[in-house]
Parts: sequence; structure tokens; C-alpha cells
Amino acid sequence: MTKADKLLNAGFIEEAHYTTWLFNVVLVKKANGKWRICIDYTDLNKACPRDAYPLPNIGWLVDGADSNKVLNFLDAYYGYNKIPMAASDMTKTTFITDDANYFYKVMPFGLKTAGATYQRLMDKVFSNIMGKCVEVYVDDMVVKSLSHHQHAQDLSTVFSALRQYNLCLKR
Repeated sequence: MTKADKLLNAGFIEEAHYTTWLFNVVLVKKANGKWRICIDYTDLNKACPRDAYPLPNIGWLVDGADSNKVLNFLDAYYGYNKIPMAASDMTKTTFITDDANYFYKVMPFGLKTAGATYQRLMDKVFSNIMGKCVEVYVDDMVVKSLSHHQHAQDLSTVFSALRQYNLCLKR
């Protein structure tokens, strides 16, 4: 089963029949030596306006977690696949494969607006606990607590918010 088949079966992409945008798939070597399939959205990113939504200051996030006794680091990498593309923008993400052309129905990696869009989502998901028991930078989270007993409650609160919005963590 190809990567495109997996994305198609998951409902993340759909076959494109008519499109004005079409992008190439490229292989990028990861630090661990494995290969990642990416789509070169360079031209689309040049044509799109920048999303000015602010990303958190890493230094402030580290300072916010510094005085806590217990920390857990979570990666919500798979949450990108939970953000639907606007119907009018879906065909702008069309890419070429050997068998067909496909477009994304959910937000793909490689768009310059992806980080800001994801941060906006996380800020909404965790709005009532952000800065209290969790710090979030795009898809990376730190659950922080002053004690082990409190940490169990804080993890439960964070997991509850993730379940409410059907977001998954990377294993």
C-alpha cells in the first residue's frame, strides 16, 4: 500500500480531476536516515499571505515550566490531520503521484500558515488551562505540576481536552 493509498483510506486526501495548482512530491532524508515524503509547496507559499497569529516565546514557556516539580512532554503531531481545509482551498494543495493527482482535505505539512493555524487551535483547545498546568508550542506540549499528586490531575485534564477535540498524541 502506497503512502497515497494510506492517506486516501484515512480520508485525508481525495483524487483531483481539474486543478489550477499542481505540486511535485519530493523525498527528504530525515536525521535518523529514513526518508520522508514531502510536497514542495514553495510556489503556493509565495502566493499566500502570511498568517500573523503569534507563536509563543520559547523562553517564556521554559520559564513558565521551570519552577514545577513534575513535567511530561507530549507531541500532538497527528493533530494536523484534524484541521479541515477550507473547501475553496483544497484543490490548491493538489500533488502528483504515479497513479493520480490528489488534493488534501485536511491541512498538510509544508504550508507556511500551518504553524500559526495549529497554534490557534491549541490556544482554543487549552484556553482554560494554558499557562496553569500546560504550555503549548504548536504541536509540542509540556504538562507541568508542583507535585506528583497534582500531576495526575493535570494530565487527566489535558487528556480530557485532547479527547474532547479528538486530537491524538504521537507514540
